[in-house]
This record gives sequence, structure tokens and C-alpha cells, in this order.
Amino acid sequence: MGWKICDSHSRIKGEPVKFSSLSIQGAYLIDYETREDDRGFFARTFCKQEFADIGIDFNPVQNSKSHNRSKGTLRGMHFQKKPNEEAKIVTCTKGAIYDVIVDYRKDSTTWAKWESISLHEHSNKALYIPEGLAHGFITLLDNTEVYYQMNEYYSPDASGRFHWNSPSLGIEWPNPPELISPADQQARDFAKIFETY
Repeated sequence: MGWKICDSHSRIKGEPVKFSSLSIQGAYLIDYETREDDRGFFARTFCKQEFADIGIDFNPVQNSKSHNRSKGTLRGMHFQKKPNEEAKIVTCTKGAIYDVIVDYRKDSTTWAKWESISLHEHSNKALYIPEGLAHGFITLLDNTEVYYQMNEYYSPDASGRFHWNSPSLGIEWPNPPELISPADQQARDFAKIFETY
């Protein structure tokens, strides 16, 4: 068997990431610019300086991955309470998800607003979620994997959730969940959680 020599660049530098503001204050869709050749592609997925250039001081301290065997698996809506609120970057590394964020910051101009983004393994996109936003998703394909970078350590005592289908929010999901944890299914409505939070 012979080796195929790539005629393109032997060393490929990543292109800058691009940030697009979303309708919820402080949230961004991140677009990874790729450089491709016969081997595939290379993309820079995180640069602290590029985040700082748009005013975000993001210092990841934990990375996590969820594997979801079945289409229709729903995880959410999750958040961490003060003083352990977390910002995160969410990427779909395999399969596809319908991702939802909700603003629970009482002093925010977008309080109680939600937004959805579809992410999949070939999109070369990620979602930046600032502190004070809850997060959840439903899988659109079997064997979907989601990768997270967080700027705060997981704290069981600070962990919170509200119902994925809270009437007070009216989130439009693409389809009803087929698999969901008992804790997520039994969570209370958003308004009941945050009327005293």
C-alpha cells in the first residue's frame, strides 16, 4: 500500500472564529472557520483572546460530554444558582440537537425569553451561553453526542431545573420527548421556580 501525499498546506493554521449575537442578551452563535485539504479540515474551536475581543472573559474549568442513544432524548432545562452560575460553550460533535436557552436573569432586558438553535456534527458551529441562562436540548438523531465547556465547577447544591414545557414560557419544541429523566419530567414551571428565586 502506497502513501498519498497531500498537495495542500502541510501545516494549516486555524481561521478566526466568528460570533453572531442572538436575541438573548449575551448569547452568541459561534461559527468555526475551517481550512480544508485532502485530509479533511482543521478549525480552531476556542481562543481566549478572540472571546476577550468581544468582551467575554471565558475561562473553562470543566469539560463534559453527553452521549444520547436515542432520537427524542430531552435533557433540560438546567442551570446553576448563584454564586455558582456558569457560562458554557455547547457543541454537537455527533448527530444533531435542537438546543434551547432561557434567560432567568431578573435584571436582563430579555428575562424569561427563550431561543432555539439547531446544531449538528457537520455545522462547525457552537453556542455560547452566558451566566444566568438555562439550557436544554432534544436529540434529532440516534447516537448524538454533545460536548460542553464550562467556566464554573459543577455544584450539586447549586443545581437547578424547571420543566421543559413550562406553560409560562411556551417553548416550541420540534417534537415531544420520547426519553426524559424523572427529575426533568417532574420539574416545576419556570414561573414557580423564579417567583421566589
